[in-house]
Amino acid sequence: MTAGVGRARRRRRPTVGLFGQLGSGNVGNDASMRTVVDHLRSRHPTVDLRVMTTGNHEVADRYRVRASPLHVVDALPSRPHGAVGMLVRLWGKAADVVATVVWLVGLDVVIVPGMGVLEASVPMWAWQFPFALFTMCLAARLLGVQVALVGVGAQAVTQLPLRFLLVRSARTARYRSYRDELSRTAMHDMGVDTSSDPVFCDMVFALPVPVGVMPTPGCVGLGVMDYHGRNAATDRRRDAEIHASYLMMLSRFALRLIDSGRSLRLFVGDRVDVEVAEHLLHELRAARPGLADDRAVLVAADDFDALMTAMAQVEIVVATRYHNVVAALKVGKPTLSLGYAPKNAAMMESFGQGRFALALAGVDFEQLCDRFDELDADRSAAARAIEESSARYRTRAEEQLADLSRLLERRTGSSPRPGVPA
Repeated sequence: MTAGVGRARRRRRPTVGLFGQLGSGNVGNDASMRTVVDHLRSRHPTVDLRVMTTGNHEVADRYRVRASPLHVVDALPSRPHGAVGMLVRLWGKAADVVATVVWLVGLDVVIVPGMGVLEASVPMWAWQFPFALFTMCLAARLLGVQVALVGVGAQAVTQLPLRFLLVRSARTARYRSYRDELSRTAMHDMGVDTSSDPVFCDMVFALPVPVGVMPTPGCVGLGVMDYHGRNAATDRRRDAEIHASYLMMLSRFALRLIDSGRSLRLFVGDRVDVEVAEHLLHELRAARPGLADDRAVLVAADDFDALMTAMAQVEIVVATRYHNVVAALKVGKPTLSLGYAPKNAAMMESFGQGRFALALAGVDFEQLCDRFDELDADRSAAARAIEESSARYRTRAEEQLADLSRLLERRTGSSPRPGVPA
């Protein structure tokens, strides 16, 4: 870029794009976006914000920003099936490339906020979001737009097409930071030079926590997930069996809690999890017909604040989704993680709670019950350790946002608002 073009960029209003699976029902992804939007609007109020996302209508309504669909076919009133449907999907991929290029024109920086954009911990295909990310990163490089992968999660991937797209996307980005050391190591192991890439933490730790919320005695939070196994060929062939086994274990565990006199709050982290929670409620009420309504309740929080407030009202949390675990730790709750990916265990280890991180791929009902009873027996000690670590994580998240401000200042000349720390 010439010096003249650089000066022109600084004379006009800085324009920043946000890119990802945002506003589409995943509470964790949306919390990452909100963290960045809040930071930009408080520290860099002159920035013109644009978004390309799977949930463009919801994002546009919530944040009053210009939002474009990540996939052109999502704007169609209906999608045909069969051979015609395949042709429409192929056309849609080509149209997505054009739409992405058009969206990038005029942007200074594109931020991919948090999220596990460089991992494949759940079943996915290369031509889904990984292809969209690769397309955006490549087009941005050609147009001179800097891409910042901010506080993202990563995982070593063995499937060659998926690995190619994720690695190329990471290499093309001008800025990369990670939410844990596990992610940076994974990218290094896949051939990305991570020597200049900082590690902070999950950026949602910068969000405020609810205050003055008291737990209900005897109340347990159970975070559920529409879990069908890992992103591996062996799990894909057994996805129905894996899902049924997961539901059975949770149903038995929920019954055990109810029979011991506990009350239960079922949490979800994505819209697709609601059906799982409803299934568990049905199983509970079928097995215990006289169960009072308030003994088992579904809490379908649609944002991270509501999720944290609901978790603050229980004494102990057992959760599967990563950001359910994060929310529980943020509000200082003794937490047992049923992890579907190594990131759950990494988070729990960093809070000194590694013993209470169980891997779904190997856990059984007896082990779950034994570990829950152990955690429940000394909740106060666990809560103290978690609260101390949570304060440290908030500081690290704020340092990540300060680093983002420095990137924006270098690229656009947009200094943080005077008198407000970056």
